[in-house]
Amino acid sequence: MSSNGQVAIATAQIPGGVAFDWHTHPVHQFAWARTGVLTLTTPDGTWVLPPSRALWIPAGVPHVLGSSGAATSRSLYIRPRQCPVAWTAPTVVRVSELLGHLIDHLADPDLAADARARAEAVLIDLLEPLDVTTIAVPVPADDRARRVADGLRAHPADPRGLAAWGRTVGASGRTLARIFLAQTGMSFGHWRAQLRMAAALPLLADGMTVTAVAHRVGYGSASAFVAAFRRAVGVPPGRYFG
Repeated sequence: MSSNGQVAIATAQIPGGVAFDWHTHPVHQFAWARTGVLTLTTPDGTWVLPPSRALWIPAGVPHVLGSSGAATSRSLYIRPRQCPVAWTAPTVVRVSELLGHLIDHLADPDLAADARARAEAVLIDLLEPLDVTTIAVPVPADDRARRVADGLRAHPADPRGLAAWGRTVGASGRTLARIFLAQTGMSFGHWRAQLRMAAALPLLADGMTVTAVAHRVGYGSASAFVAAFRRAVGVPPGRYFG
């Protein structure tokens, strides 16, 4: 970690999967994928972050950081007292080419103090928030429903309905339906659609075609997937990371 100014920077190589389980920081964090795609989860939802965007995480917000494949994470840590940014909730930030180069510049441990101070001031000026819809996929607390959720997280294209899942986990389809609605705030159908969208985002960010992603997450056609994606986040897949 380099930290000779007001901003500390840490770089980590992530092979894929969860790299840092639930934790908090007493400082603000700016999480960016220098290469690859990061996935970052807070109690408010999950964000997928290709190099073109990053996530501002206010001090004290619990989060999980990982990746769908090999990635290089470069995170900035800023003390709240010394930061003019007043965002109180996780905020997606557009990472322009200039901002990316500036972060790399600040990661140089040999950067002179005066040059570092100037770069840090410019960095704050370049933080441009993006209006991005998050995809929330809450996990039910009931053990039987959680086993269904875990199975679908591992294989989002699994077509089984609740009656079939009930025979696997030892509960009727009606019981599981009531549990999902009570503990996630969504019907099972809505919950599974949200899960499939969350599973699709890292694949889209990695450059997989819409047709391939649609089949990977359980849709019979690209058009059905595009319609579901638009319902979930308000824009078609091709515009989400645009």
